[in-house]
Amino acid sequence: MEPTAVERTSAAESVAERVTTEHKLKVSHKDQPGKGRVGSLENPEVYEDVPGHVIPIIEREFHDFDTEAARFMRGEVPEDKFIGFRLKQGVYGQRQADVQMIRVKLPLGGVNPEQMEAFADAIEKYAPLRKGHITTRENIQIHHVPLPDAAKFIREISDAGLSSREGCGNTIRNVTGDPWAGITEGELFDITPYAMAYVRYFVRHPVTQLMPRKVKTAFTATDEDVAITGIHDIGFIPRLRDGVRGVEIRVGGGTSIMPRIAPTLYEFVELDNGDYLKVAEACWRIFDRQEWLRENRARARIKVLIDKIGIDAFREMVEEELQGDWVDERDFDVERLKFVDDEEAKAPPPAGTYGSPNGDRSEFDHFLEANVRRQRQEGFSAIEVKVTRGDLTPEQLRGLAAITHEFSGGYARTTVQQNLVLRWVRDESVYDVWERLGELGLDGTGPREITDVVSCPGTDSCKLGITSSMGLNQVVQERLEAMQITDPLTKRIHIKMSGCPNGCAQHHIANIGFYGASLKVGERTIPAYIAHLAGNYEGGEVVYGHRLKARLPAKRVPDAVERWVRFYEQERHDGEEFNDFVERIGTDQFEAQVKDLAMPVEFSLETLDHFIDWSRSEPYKVERGEGECAV
Repeated sequence: MEPTAVERTSAAESVAERVTTEHKLKVSHKDQPGKGRVGSLENPEVYEDVPGHVIPIIEREFHDFDTEAARFMRGEVPEDKFIGFRLKQGVYGQRQADVQMIRVKLPLGGVNPEQMEAFADAIEKYAPLRKGHITTRENIQIHHVPLPDAAKFIREISDAGLSSREGCGNTIRNVTGDPWAGITEGELFDITPYAMAYVRYFVRHPVTQLMPRKVKTAFTATDEDVAITGIHDIGFIPRLRDGVRGVEIRVGGGTSIMPRIAPTLYEFVELDNGDYLKVAEACWRIFDRQEWLRENRARARIKVLIDKIGIDAFREMVEEELQGDWVDERDFDVERLKFVDDEEAKAPPPAGTYGSPNGDRSEFDHFLEANVRRQRQEGFSAIEVKVTRGDLTPEQLRGLAAITHEFSGGYARTTVQQNLVLRWVRDESVYDVWERLGELGLDGTGPREITDVVSCPGTDSCKLGITSSMGLNQVVQERLEAMQITDPLTKRIHIKMSGCPNGCAQHHIANIGFYGASLKVGERTIPAYIAHLAGNYEGGEVVYGHRLKARLPAKRVPDAVERWVRFYEQERHDGEEFNDFVERIGTDQFEAQVKDLAMPVEFSLETLDHFIDWSRSEPYKVERGEGECAV
């Protein structure tokens, strides 16, 4: 269905009024101005199609940050006002005092060699942990940066076109996508230019600066839906009608404490005429006016509105909104906003000489099978680099920059599984790239397989963290590697863990997922996890996993994972996938497999280890603050 005009008379009750009355919504009638002339103070963005330079850099914002940070540190600005200011610049408070997390936006995960080097330089200067972290939102985050250095960090990386603008706060966050967009089999067209136009349209847009809550956006490339549009506030899927490019628009998905799969708002909305931008803004204008959502920021997502009124009523509101005067005030010129980069033209020429395996080639063949995907363009391959826990050191970033510059089209992409895809690699150069990755410790096989465990930072840095999900990630991965799994079906199991119920690691849609919790044992508390089984995000179908009843002490989770994996291998039918096995036998059988592991732990010298979280040395206690995005 396409957006259509809504007929109404001045005397008739508007759709918005009717829905507001029917569902007892409290809304505002705020002024929602648009942008001014391009290049003005109201709309200062100037666009250049340089790979990686999607979000325009505005120097005066850094001056403002320097000024406000200095005022805050002198006690001239209250913390609550300063928090909102720095969040828009992508600087987020950590659970540790006096240090910040910096979230750098990589639209569709795109990053070029110069930007990798800029990350490496800035991390060495300002990040005590000496690492950058790829997130499940395709950003790169840097942790434990002192506030005075945060201003220097975002300024220095901006020289390479990197921006943290609106990386945090109640804004439109990093726009994610399929890292194989433009090179994958089965795509109708490359969605990348249109996704980047969306990024450029909404960054610094007045309507999207202080919404009831954040907005997460995904553009996928095919119906395989690698970008997982179903769990996003808004998602776009390419469609063609009579040769006209368009998208299916889904609105109202999300994980966290109220998981929902986004329903379809429109089956087809045109791209080149800017209609998709128009419809998206209509959604955000409606969302921005929902004052009742602001009363509980923890639940203030657009999925809550749509869950309350239904997608049909929301569609009516959107169609009415599209008749507003604001439409004529906007510039929806997609040609002006598009990011167009001819990666193929920048791909390296055929290699004059290239390496090949000498002797035993089993390791390389495994890498070829698990990490390398042929592009739809003949003669080229894309290589997915497995990045353990998403962490990259300055040395690895510089090495990847050199590889990207020498062997690819010069524009890599991060993934929602916290890995990195090198695109436009000549088929004959794959072995050379594998060897170079080996020198960096990045030649691991099996991205998106069972040993490629995904987790959020948890209590390593997050104020909302309950448990050390990164610590658990490490020991679970080590246990799985020690199991030496070779079965192809078992390898396809995905394991994810979040340090709290919010789901930043997307544990809801894992085959085996965990979120952090705690267990009270007398006067003491131990770290624990609650498991989800049989979630899915592959093949275009999103399924939220079954939540188990038992809480597992954190130190027993690796044992539970091993038991469940072996149970599946021993009891499944021939060719039966993990999720089908869970559905056939039921979750009670899985709970029975770990019944003894879920038993209470009595405090003693022998059990002392259970009262200390993974990668920690001090006794565990719950220390959960308020997430700044909800401030």
